[in-house]
Amino acid sequence: MNNIYDDKQFFEQYSKMSRSQQGLSGAGEWYQFKLLFPDLKDKSVLDLGCGYGWHCKYAVECGANQVLGIDLSEKMIHEAKEKNGDLKITYQVCGLDDYHYPNDSYDCVISNLVLHYIEDVEIIFKNVYRTLKSNGVFLLNIEHPVFTAGVKQDWIYNSDGSPKYWPVDDYFYSGERETNFLGQNVKKQHHTLTQILMGLINAGFQLEVVEEAMPSNDMMDISGMLDEMRRPMMLMIKSIKQG
Repeated sequence: MNNIYDDKQFFEQYSKMSRSQQGLSGAGEWYQFKLLFPDLKDKSVLDLGCGYGWHCKYAVECGANQVLGIDLSEKMIHEAKEKNGDLKITYQVCGLDDYHYPNDSYDCVISNLVLHYIEDVEIIFKNVYRTLKSNGVFLLNIEHPVFTAGVKQDWIYNSDGSPKYWPVDDYFYSGERETNFLGQNVKKQHHTLTQILMGLINAGFQLEVVEEAMPSNDMMDISGMLDEMRRPMMLMIKSIKQG
């Protein structure tokens, strides 16, 4: 798994983002994603790519009795411990590819905006299925395939600088894509919609919710937000390991 988040300059820029400073309330997709969460009272939760630990802390606030947050970035884990530490939360520096995924151990697994850095998501799906208990829930938020297939993940602009259209190319060629994010060249992995959805189904999951992120009505006055209605940026999925 590629790790740009321990780069000092990149992390300094990331720390200035609203989702870094304001937590879940600063994440535009949160109003949708939070509705997918199951009842977490007395549950065990695994957060894959926990970042600052916002979802870990939210799980505890919802009554979870045991939460493990893993992230490949030492800087992320440091911030998680500082900002969202709790006796019920354990934070661990570990990549998704390296975690051992113990059998039948968690009631809920969360993966928020990390799987577009993973080359083989199907292996992760199988590992998550194995580590979930019967009727466990996998909550997934990944950059949308239309977004990752965007050329340099940017608009084509009019002469006045306004977005003209969002270019998509080489959609069916999955694999590494490079984009400029927070002033750095960042490597991501493009996966088609078929790879994501059928990867979950083939791993044994039942899909319960598939939803594309879009801004809420009260966000439309924010500069540039109307353009977010022109192409999807994130794909959110709730899937179940049936007993």
